[in-house]
Amino acid sequence: MTIKATATDDSFHVFDTTLRDGAQREGINLTVADKLTIARHLDDFGVGFIEGGWPGANPRDTEFFARAAKEIDFAHAQLVAFGATRRAGGSAAGDPQVKALLDSGAPVITLVAKSHDRHVELALRTTLEENLEMVRDTVSHLREHGRRVFVDCEHFFDGYRANAEYAKAVVRAAADAGADVVVLCDTNGGMLPAQIQAVVATVRADTGARLGIHAQDDTGCAVANTLAAVDAGATHVQCTANGYGERVGNANLFPVVAALELKYGMTVLPEGALADMTRISHAIAEVVNLTPSTHQPYVGVSAFAHKAGLHASAIKVDPDLYQHIDPERVGNTMRMLVSDMAGRASIELKGRELGIELGEDRELVGRVVARVKERELQGYTYEAADASFELLLRGEVEGRARRYFRTESWRVITEDRPDGTHANEATVKLWAKGERIVTTAEGNGPVNALDRALRVGLERMYPQLAKLELVDYKVRILEGTTGTDSTTRVLITTGDGTGDWSTVGVAENIIAASWQALEDAYTFGLLRAGVEPLD
Repeated sequence: MTIKATATDDSFHVFDTTLRDGAQREGINLTVADKLTIARHLDDFGVGFIEGGWPGANPRDTEFFARAAKEIDFAHAQLVAFGATRRAGGSAAGDPQVKALLDSGAPVITLVAKSHDRHVELALRTTLEENLEMVRDTVSHLREHGRRVFVDCEHFFDGYRANAEYAKAVVRAAADAGADVVVLCDTNGGMLPAQIQAVVATVRADTGARLGIHAQDDTGCAVANTLAAVDAGATHVQCTANGYGERVGNANLFPVVAALELKYGMTVLPEGALADMTRISHAIAEVVNLTPSTHQPYVGVSAFAHKAGLHASAIKVDPDLYQHIDPERVGNTMRMLVSDMAGRASIELKGRELGIELGEDRELVGRVVARVKERELQGYTYEAADASFELLLRGEVEGRARRYFRTESWRVITEDRPDGTHANEATVKLWAKGERIVTTAEGNGPVNALDRALRVGLERMYPQLAKLELVDYKVRILEGTTGTDSTTRVLITTGDGTGDWSTVGVAENIIAASWQALEDAYTFGLLRAGVEPLD
C-alpha cells in the first residue's frame, strides 16, 4: 500500500531528514514511537517532505514505514524512503534493497548516488560508467513503479573539485532517467557559501537539472551554504530539526525556513505555521531527550533576550531598534535580563514583563538597580532566576518582603556508614500562621532531605505545596581565594505542573545556598498559587 501523498506547492521544497540523517547524531537513539511523534510535529509545521529512514536496512525503519501508513494521516508532508542505487553488476529489478524501497509504500524515494570519482572506484569498487548506469537503472525502475525520485549526489562538492565533468555527468544521468530533483551534497561539510553559490550556479547552467542542497555544518556554515545554494537557483533544501545530524550536524531547519519566509519573502510553509516554530523546535528536542539550545537563532529562549542597559533603553522606545524581527512571528518572546549591567530601562521593562508597573517612580527604580548590582557583586545572578528577582522587586515595590513562613533554624546530618552508604537527615524549625513547626526528614542527599523537611513542615498549612516538584538543580563554585571556602551559587528550578520558575541562593557553602533558593522557590510557589502572605 502506498502512503498517502498530499498536494503541495511544488515550486520549492522544504525537505526534512531529521528521522534519517538527524538521528545519526551522537546521543540520539529514536524508537519507532519517537519517529512517529516527530513526524507528526514536522507535518504540523508544514514541511513538504519527511525522510523517514532506510527501509530494509534495519527492522526499526521498516516498521516505521508500515506504522506510518496506518497511523498518520499527513496533512502537509509526503513521506520519503531513503536508499542506495542498485549494486554494481546487477539490475534494479532484482535488487532486494530497491525492492524494500518499493515495499515501504512511500510515494517519494531518495537515492544516494556516488558523484566523486574516487569514491566510485575505491568505495563501490566499480567503473565510472557502471556507476552512471546504476543511477540510470535505479531511477528508471522506481519511476516505472510510480514513485517520485530525488537523487542525493554524495560528496558532490569534493567530487566536483576533483573531477567536475564526472560530477556533472552523474547529475545528468539522474535527471535524464527521471529524477525530479538532483541534490548536491556537501557530505563532509567543508564548503563555504561563496564556493557553494558558484558551483550550484555552474551546475544548474551546464545540466539544466532541478537542483537541491544538502549541507553539513562542519565549518559552521550549513545554514549560510543552504541559502547560498538558493541564491544560485536551488529549489529544494534538505535540513534537520535543530540542526541534528552526524558529527556537528546538518543545516538547521528552523533558521533556514525563517530566513526564506522572513528575509527572502518566500512562502514555503502553510499560512500561520511559522508562528508555531518555537514550540515545534522544543517539542522535538524533548522527544530526542536533548535540552533545547538556549542560543539557537529564532527559537532559543535567549534569541530575543536583552541584557545591556543600552539595549534596554532603546527597546523601551522601540523594540525593533535591537531586534531583527518581532519574536512573536516565530512563536518566541522578548525577555529582559536583569544583571549588574542593568539600567533603569532594563528594570522598568522587566517589571512590565512580570506584570509590575513601576511607572515614573525614578527613586524606586534606582533603588532596585542599586540592589541588583549590590547582590550580583555578592555572587547572585538574576538572569536565570526570574522568580527570585520578582520577589526582590515586589519587596521593594510593596515595602516588605513576601513572607509565608519564618525560619528559626535548620540543620543537616550526613552519616557515613561502614558499608559505604550514606544517610542524610534534615531538621527544620519554622514559624507559620502563628504556629511553631519542627519537622525531620530523610533524603537521598542533604539538599533533598532539607526539601522534604520543608515540604512536610508546611504542607499542612499550605496544601498548595503538594503540587511543587524540584525540576532542576545547578551548583557553581564562584571565584575565590580561599579554596574550599569559596562562595557557592545554587540555581533551583521548581514546577507545579503548569509551569516552572527558577530561584537563586548564594552562601559560603552549598547547603546554605540551597536553603536560600528553596525558601524563594516555596515562597514564589505560594505567590503563584494566589495565597495571601502572612505580613
